[in-house]
This record gives sequence, structure tokens and C-alpha cells, in this order.
Amino acid sequence: MDLPVNKFKQALKGDKPLWGLWLGLPDSTCAEIVAGSGFDWLLIDSEHAPFELDSTMRHLQAIAPYGVPAIVRPEEGRTALLKRLLDIGAQTVLVPMCDTAEQARELVKAVKYPPQGVRGLGSSLARAANWNRIPGYLQKANDEICLIVQAETVTAMENLQEIAAVEGVDGVFIGPSDLSASMGHIGNPDHPEVVAAIEGGLKIINDAGKAAGLLCINPAKAHNYVEKGAKFVGIGVDTLLLSNAAKQLAESFKSGENKADAAGSSGY
Repeated sequence: MDLPVNKFKQALKGDKPLWGLWLGLPDSTCAEIVAGSGFDWLLIDSEHAPFELDSTMRHLQAIAPYGVPAIVRPEEGRTALLKRLLDIGAQTVLVPMCDTAEQARELVKAVKYPPQGVRGLGSSLARAANWNRIPGYLQKANDEICLIVQAETVTAMENLQEIAAVEGVDGVFIGPSDLSASMGHIGNPDHPEVVAAIEGGLKIINDAGKAAGLLCINPAKAHNYVEKGAKFVGIGVDTLLLSNAAKQLAESFKSGENKADAAGSSGY
């Protein structure tokens, strides 16, 4: 067995925008369902959703047969935590709250084996190395690791040029929600000042030769951000897909608006 190629890292070099889905439901069946839906990438969010190391691994296992790249967002960028995520098979990590170039450099060290970094060696226990059955894993792993750092504060945006310039950072993800709060517009990522900051940030990231991304579930705005330089965009969240669809279904029956469709229905 050879070391899996990081399809997401490769795709960042292409010309097409990459559309992704956020995963917050810890049941791996949900991940398996959406893995076959045609998204360019999926993100397992253990920063805000109730994922632990084992449930994150089950998600990676459920997604793997479908060939869609999986990104893992940890709750923070601790070296020990990143090491464990990489060992269970994550090849791309999106680390929140990166405010400075120095933090970015430390994150690069955390995800790379020596001499480029400080990632600890434990390949005989690592799913990523197929438990030492991947020849030369330790020598090749660094090339397939993709590090995305998240800029989501005023401080990060002020330091964005320096952050994006750090060698080993593959991309920068702008977090509209936290950025809006940091800018004094909490809950309003569509505020003109926030939008202007995001658009300016996309340009800075692109000028540094790095991939730019963000989460935007408004279709028109998502396409606009791609035109402004976003390469990978989260366009949905599994929890919202379920809650919105459930609400719409309940309301359609209670209002009676679906009666006209009932005659042609034949079960499921």
C-alpha cells in the first residue's frame, strides 16, 4: 500500500473553485451519506461540534471509500493534538485562531516530521501509516500534509500578509463569523466593513501565492467571494441542512401546501 495522495492539496493548485460541506453531526452515518453527494471536500469540525478523537477517526473511515478529501478542524493548534489527528489519518488540518506569523510557523513545525518540524514518531500505532505497512511513510508524509490556518480576528487580518508568507502554510481560511465579532459587528458577517475586510484579505492571500478560503452559505455571496479570489468555500453545514429541511417539511404539511403533490406520490 502506498501513501495516499492528498487530493485536496493537489486540487488547490487547479483552476476550479472547491465547494465543501461542514460536518457537525458526530454520527458517522451522516458523514457517509454526504460523502457520496458530490462535494469537493468535507470538513470535520471538532472546534464547535461534539467530536472526540475516536469519532473523528470514524468519520475519516466512513468518508475514505468515497474518495472525497476530508479536512479536520481541531479545537486549537496544540502540537500534541495535531500529532494525534495526523496519526489517525488526517492529511489536511484547518487550525482556528491563528493571529500571527509566529503562531503559523509553530503550526508548520507541529504538522511536519523532522527536520522540517517536531511531529513525534509513532507510525507503528498510526492509521496514517497503515500501522507501518506503508513503505517510507516517515520520509514521504510531510509532502502530503496540508496546513490551512484560520484568520478570524482583527489582529490576524492586520498580520495577514506575514501569516500568508510563512513557508509550509498551504492556505489561509478567513472566518467571517468570528471576524465580524472581532470587528464589532457580532452576528453580522454581511456588514459592509466585514465584507470589505474579507475581500481585501482574499487579495492578500492570493498575492502571497497561497489558497484562500472561507465559509459562506449564501450562494450569491459565495460566488462573489470566488470572483474575489476564494479558492475553497464551505457552502453548507450538515446540521443546518437537516434542521432546515425538517422545518420546511413540517410547515408544508401543517399549512396544507403539499396537498397538490400528494396524489402523484407513491411512498419512498
